[in-house]
Amino acid sequence: MIGVLVSGEGTNLQALLDAGLPVRAVASNKPGVRALERADRVGVATASFPLDAYDDRAARDEAMAAWLEERGVALVVCAGYMHLLTSPFLDRFPGRIVNVHPSLLPAFPGTRAIEDALAAGVERTGVTVHLVDEGVDTGPVLAQEEVPVEPPETLEERIHAVEHRLLPRVVRELCAS
Repeated sequence: MIGVLVSGEGTNLQALLDAGLPVRAVASNKPGVRALERADRVGVATASFPLDAYDDRAARDEAMAAWLEERGVALVVCAGYMHLLTSPFLDRFPGRIVNVHPSLLPAFPGTRAIEDALAAGVERTGVTVHLVDEGVDTGPVLAQEEVPVEPPETLEERIHAVEHRLLPRVVRELCAS
């Protein structure tokens, strides 16, 4: 069973749902985001865990991990989740948290990967699916696919198209193993 962490629109969540993967729970750090609406529409359990409702990030992550475990989640997918996870969360799902990132890691980690690639003037960037660890986009790489930067006007759209194909494929492989 898959739990998905989201922070916004939920297009990568939608790709997982469209692929028919067993998504059982969706958690967000922001209430009212479109991703939660997408999950609600198909009957997937949802909850929001805003940071300001907890003493600190660790307490929030502990509550979120417990909520996912109560729903039988075995694999966690960060699909546009914009917070770093702390040890109380990571320790509950060791080696079972994946993230999709819009660059060819280790190049351009962090929240501005597409902008950073454009600013660096590289010819190619891409998409990485990796395991999550304590660092910022530093976990072991599971899959990568290159995307040419040119034309830069459509780079973000082309990267999202690759994310929507690559993430479900890797998650399906992880579910089968």
